[in-house]
Amino acid sequence: MANHKSALKRHRQSLKRRERNRRVKSSIRTAIKKARLAIEAGEEGAIELVRRAEKLLASSATKGVIHKKNAARRISRLAKRLNKAKS
Repeated sequence: MANHKSALKRHRQSLKRRERNRRVKSSIRTAIKKARLAIEAGEEGAIELVRRAEKLLASSATKGVIHKKNAARRISRLAKRLNKAKS
């Protein structure tokens, strides 16, 4: 365990950030899963669910929870799936 005041603070910060990142990543996974299942089922609300997932991905990339290109790749794959299901 850290002994210096600054190291203790860093440790507290990292624990908080880790917890926040875990929460955000979990909500991203849930949103993507809901969107994918809605697309496969051919539901009307699939577009809204995809939009919500895209929004979560974009905001988490901006905040640095996930990498920008990771978010772009996931958004692209969701959009492809949606367009394929539409046609």
